[in-house]
Parts: sequence; structure tokens; C-alpha cells
Amino acid sequence: MRRSSFLARVIGIGILLHVYIGFRLIPEWPVNPAMKSAAILWLALSCIVIPLGVLARGLQRQPLADRLAWVGLLVMGFFSSLLVLTFLRDLSIASLLTVDSLLPHTISLTRWRTDSAIAVPLLALLSTIIGFVNARRRAKVVTVDVSIADLPAALDGLTIVQISDIHVGPTIKQRYVDAIVDEVNRLEPDLIAITGDVVDGKVAQLAQHTQPLARLSARYGAYLVTGNHEYYSGADEWIAEFRRLGLSVLMNEHVVLEHNGTQFIVAGVTDYSTSDFDGMHRSDPAAALKNAPEHARVRVLLAHQPRTALAAADAGYTLQLSGHTHGGQFFPWNFFVRFQQPFTAGLARIDDLWVYTSRGTGYWGPPKRLGAPSEITRIRLVAEG
Repeated sequence: MRRSSFLARVIGIGILLHVYIGFRLIPEWPVNPAMKSAAILWLALSCIVIPLGVLARGLQRQPLADRLAWVGLLVMGFFSSLLVLTFLRDLSIASLLTVDSLLPHTISLTRWRTDSAIAVPLLALLSTIIGFVNARRRAKVVTVDVSIADLPAALDGLTIVQISDIHVGPTIKQRYVDAIVDEVNRLEPDLIAITGDVVDGKVAQLAQHTQPLARLSARYGAYLVTGNHEYYSGADEWIAEFRRLGLSVLMNEHVVLEHNGTQFIVAGVTDYSTSDFDGMHRSDPAAALKNAPEHARVRVLLAHQPRTALAAADAGYTLQLSGHTHGGQFFPWNFFVRFQQPFTAGLARIDDLWVYTSRGTGYWGPPKRLGAPSEITRIRLVAEG
């Protein structure tokens, strides 16, 4: 009952936002009434298609569910840009009204209203097309050197390839995952780190499409931690499936590995918000180091959300690898990530702890990336200085 009430409110807000766009843009267009009517019809259909696309994941019937998701999520991506650009247009008009009141007749407000009303949907469409191409192409490799003080010489040059936030689901399937796995294996890493949100759906729906992960190959293996979307999708079943694929799932635990005769630690924690779903899986970076050898000074933590970093710094980790944020994925959401997470993307530091936040290797929701490219991250440990 509570979920249906929430859904009704979200749909209601969505309808109001569509009405806002219609009132602010359509009357300004220098087109015939038939074209304006077509635009109104599109907005009405958008109000229906977007929620259908979001809810399609719950449908059992294929390929109908995936087709509905594709249409709904593409329209959502376009609508998101349309809404933001409409709002920015209104801000510009308000600013120009102020200028006009101070310096009359210096600006043609009528011309600006008309031209900007035409430009908004065209720019929204252009951003959606570019964003779609960016999202659907294979993630590029980003190489990051992490300088570590007093790094043992034997560990200098140790490579970890990180993938994160693939979100296998309605629009990301086996071929997309195959391309990621091929590129990761081409890099011949010492270690592979998968930092959560691999899936968006049940094992029964998606096991076929996550199968390429079984081909991941690294000298010391592939290690995975859960993200919040694993818990939305049935975490226990997915943990069992990941292990069946040969991935080592770290749940508030660690392994001791040896490289060139020197030991180092790789630990992993369950998602930061796990206790909301399963109190037995509560994320605990300190517990993940229980009984770890003191002499292994390099300690790498895999944690889906960057905000685990505060506890990780206190626990004495050297490097934390995270994802979750998608780097904001597309404008303007990159500005909102920082209200929930301490880091949006890239390399940062808290005291003696380095934190690397991946922009993600796939995408979530609309197949759209702008200003936040997806990545396969090749991390090298190097001596400081």
C-alpha cells in the first residue's frame, strides 16, 4: 500500500513537470496548431511511457518487458534534459527581464523567447543522442597511479583493474558484458576488483547475461562486493550465482595475497546501506580486517559507496575502491551526488587513505552519459616520491 502511494505521488509530480514544460515552450513556437497539438500529444504519451518503462522490469513476459523498458528509459533521458533546459531557459528570461528593466530596449525579449523555445527541445534531443552513443559504447580504459608512502618495492607496479556499476538488466545484456570482459582480460591485471551494482534484476532473468563474468582472468583472481542494487534484486541468490561464476565475494572479510614474495590484503564490505535490507549483512570495514596480519601494510578495501571511506580511514586501510556515483552520469545530476557522497569521481584522500571512485562501467536508468564517461579503471600502486 505504501509503495503504491509513493508511486502515485511520483507519477503525479511527473505529470505536473510535463505540464510545466508544455506551458513554457509550446505557446512560444512559431508553428501551426497541428504541430503544437502533436507536441501536446507527445507530452501526454511521455507521462505514460516513462512509468511503464520503469515498472517493466517487474514483467515476466519477454521480449515485451525489455522493449517497454527501452522506450520508457530513452524517453526519460530526453525528458530529463528537456526539463533542465526549460528551467534554465526560464532563469535566463528572468535575468533578461532584469536587464531590460535597467537598460530598456537593449535586448529583444520577444526574439529570445521564440528562439530559446525552439532551441530547448533541439538541444535536449542532441544531448540524448550523444549521451546514448557514449553510454552504449564500451567503456574506455582509465589508468590511475596511486602513490603510496613506504610501499614495499615488491608491490611497486601491482595492477588492479576495477569495474563497477555495470547494471546488467533490461538494456544491458550479454554482448555488452562480453566486451567489458574482453577488455579487462586484455589488460592482464594482477587483480580484478568488482565494486558492486553488477545487476538490476533477478537471477532467473539475468544469469545468462552475467555468464561472461566467468571468463574474467587475473593472476590473483577476481573479487566482488555487493552494491545496493544487488539487494534490490535478491542479494543471497546473486551472491551464490557470482560464486558459481568463479568470483570471490567478500562480505566483511579479507584475503591475504602475495606478490613478488610480499603479502598484501584485499578486503571487501557489503554495501553501506545493507542494514536497511538485511541486518546480518551490515557493512563493517573494521570487521573485514579481523585477524589480518600486521606485517601486511598495504590494505585495499572494496566498498561500493564512497561514504564508507570515513570508517575505512579509521580502520587503517591504504586504498579504497568504490563506485555507486556514476560520476553523476549526465548533467545536472553530477552536482547532486555530492549531497550524498563525499566524492563524485576520481582519486581523493582522507588522512592516510586514498579513495578512488569509479564513474562506472555501465549505466543505470536512461542509456545516457554526458560529461561522465564510463570507465574500466587500471590502477597501479607506485612508490611515493
